[in-house]
Amino acid sequence: MWMTHASARGVISIASGARACSVFHVDVPLSYLIPCQTLQLQHLRGSQIKAAAASSFSSSQGNVNVNGLSLSCSRAFSRVKRSAITAQAKGRRAIPFKQRQHQDDENFDLDLEYESPLEIIEYPDPRLRAKNKLINRFDEKLKQLVDEMFDLMYKTDGVGLSAPQVGINVQLMVFNPAGERGKGEEIVLVNPIIYKYSKKREVFTEGCLSFPEIYADVERPLTVKIEAQNITGKKFTLRLEEFPARIFQHEYDHLQGVLFFERMQPEILETIIPQLQALEQKYKIKTGMQTPERVNTNT
Repeated sequence: MWMTHASARGVISIASGARACSVFHVDVPLSYLIPCQTLQLQHLRGSQIKAAAASSFSSSQGNVNVNGLSLSCSRAFSRVKRSAITAQAKGRRAIPFKQRQHQDDENFDLDLEYESPLEIIEYPDPRLRAKNKLINRFDEKLKQLVDEMFDLMYKTDGVGLSAPQVGINVQLMVFNPAGERGKGEEIVLVNPIIYKYSKKREVFTEGCLSFPEIYADVERPLTVKIEAQNITGKKFTLRLEEFPARIFQHEYDHLQGVLFFERMQPEILETIIPQLQALEQKYKIKTGMQTPERVNTNT
């Protein structure tokens, strides 16, 4: 639910087959890099962008996933390094790479299957990190899902909700800045992408239904321009600013597997770590399984 990703140093280890191609260090928000089986991330203290064995990495033959894109090692290295350098030069955290459709997604006929009534899933449920498929079937099932998402959003006093927050891993969000049925404007965005954002940014307190009772300051661009499809599949563009733009960016992050605490400055993140750890323990007790992730206390 509405309502981003501390800039952190990371170690990226890319493997080709059974061996590591190379390791390089980048100063880039780690949540913008979606890990797969051959991409491992961990925090690293340091202030410089470093490249170790860069030439061997960039010339390797294996493919990796970067923000959901399947790229060759050379393209992945170039993209990650360029994003890190840009973020450092501008003195601010990088914005996620523009989402592009995968060929597999384009050819995938998605049949929405879910159980009613919908329920909010909480951190650290792995579905909040899973890849979210593009929607290419605009039928009554989609309309029903949208209606149920709005119902749950209003019931829980929210202003926005993304599909992965109800355990459905597709590119769909709904929001209404008024947060009340019959007031404001209900907005449905299917397969959204950001194609432009403002240089001007602002800090505002955010919360999230997947993180109950946790609120903290997050910095985001003030304005965004987006492309999306509506509930019938028609493509359109939209300019959002201030509060609606913030709601959208929060929900858009969910569609990329990014959680709002990852966009917080380290000193802000530190204040909510005990609450995040409590949610991790709650998940362990509820499921009887080890938590799939733990907040890093060394950022």
